[in-house]
Parts: sequence; C-alpha cells; structure tokens
Amino acid sequence: MFKGSIPALITPFKNGEIDWPAFENFIEWQIEQGSHGLVPCGTTGESPTLTHEEHNQVIERCIAVAAGRVPVIAGTGSNSTREAIELTRHAKEAGADAALIITPYYNKPSQEGMYQHYKAINDAVDIPIILYNVPGRCVVDMSVETVARLAKLPNIAGIKDATADLSRPAATRALTGDDFCQLSGEDDSVIEFLKQGGVGVISVVANLAPKESAAVHNAWMEGAHEKAEKLFDKLRPLADALFCETSPGPAKYGASKLGLCQNELRLPMIPATEAAQAKMDAAIAHAGLLDGNAGAAKAHG
Repeated sequence: MFKGSIPALITPFKNGEIDWPAFENFIEWQIEQGSHGLVPCGTTGESPTLTHEEHNQVIERCIAVAAGRVPVIAGTGSNSTREAIELTRHAKEAGADAALIITPYYNKPSQEGMYQHYKAINDAVDIPIILYNVPGRCVVDMSVETVARLAKLPNIAGIKDATADLSRPAATRALTGDDFCQLSGEDDSVIEFLKQGGVGVISVVANLAPKESAAVHNAWMEGAHEKAEKLFDKLRPLADALFCETSPGPAKYGASKLGLCQNELRLPMIPATEAAQAKMDAAIAHAGLLDGNAGAAKAHG
C-alpha cells in the first residue's frame, strides 16, 4: 500500500506564522525529486505547536498541492482518543490517503488501553491507519502482540516503527503476515529494517535529500540491495547529524542552508546550536546536497 521514501515534512515558519509559499514549494520539490509519499503534521512538522486550525490547514494544503500524485498520510494522533478521532475524521474528509496515529503520550496507557484507543479510531473513521510506535517520545511501547491484535481490525493497515529494535519487523511479520505495511521510523537503520521485511521509511533525511533517499528505496525495490546500501552510505552521516540535537532543530537548519525555508522553530523547540550546525554542514557536504538540490528548491521560490 505505502512504500519507499516518505518524508515526515517540516512545517516552514516565517515571523511566527506558517510560511505557506515555502510549504507549497517544498511539497512540489519533494514530488519532483521522487518521494513516494508525504506525511504532514508529524513530530518533524512540529505538530505539538500547531493550533488545531493550523493542523487542519497544513493537511488540507498538503493534499491540495499533492493533487493525487503521491499518497498523503496525515498525522492525526493525540493522547486524547476523542481528539484523535476528530483529527482523523478531518483528514479523511480532506482527502488524505491514510492517517498516521501515534501511541498516546503522557497518559501512559496499558497495552489494553492502547488497543482500545486505536480500536475506537478504527471504528469511528473508515480510513487506513498507520500505527506509530516511538517509545523514546511517548514513554509507552506498544508490544508486538498488541500490534498483531490491532492488525486484525479492518482499517489498521501498518505501522511506523521507531523503536530501533531490529528484531521487531520479523516478529511482527510472523504474527501479521506480509500484507501488513511496516515502515521504519529510524533513518539510520533503514537498510537493516528493510532486510527484516520492512517496505519503506517515514523519513527525516528525505526532507533534505529526497532524490537520494528515493534512489535508495528504488534500488531496494528493484532487488539491487548492494546498490541501495552503497547509496545509503552517503546519507548515513546525515541520518546521524539530524538527531544530534532534538529534531527538527537540525533539520530546519539544514533546510535553511539548502534554501528551502527559514531556520525558524516554535518554542519550546529552538534552532540548532553552532556545534550541531557544524555537524550538519559536514553531513550535507558528504551527501553532496549543495551540488544540485538547493538550486532545484530555490527555483520554486
């Protein structure tokens, strides 16, 4: 259903507001560079600092600009089940192809609580749902058994796995079958994830290197696995640098360096420090991104 390189889109800001022209240009560039899908309103998009109105507008604008050329998986999660249902209903009405829904953060629900959370959304909105398990941000960790239980529901289509546990994809596949869509949420281990049965990545790296990230996944899907690994070697330092400080600080700095948007975040997120900028500069150079991507992006500005 969903596969390949799918960027978790940054949300450009300018003078405290969403920079809509930059956002639209960014989406066009992502599609032209070969991204296989788009995720608006994820953590990389600073969704916790968007108002509900802005959240809905970002999803609507992304769907409108994409215009069916690539699938849009809208971030619609919340630690309130009722709110997650409302956001997911809006995404469906706006024309999203799927919803990416994070495990409830802060509340610390049990495995049964997580199951009931997702079941309620599944029952309320007829749209493919991608579970999102990221214990590092949410504290709770959805077990493989809970994932398998949820996979039996009609609208639960897959998972974004950001546990960094590379035993998970094979264990999940054993319980859910090959049709359950497993997407990595960890750029730095994506090749290893694919080897274990994953079909793609919801990526931070692809914000800055969409063509290069898509090439990795195209090669993998064509069966050219050694080629994919070699292509990803150029992106490994970038995958590391993007998380040397809390994301999306380094990503926003990199995007500004490539002429994609302003280096502006909303509190409590702050811009990357000089040390992080230096690490990003080296990673961007290693990936060769200054050779072509920036010009392509600026051509839309």
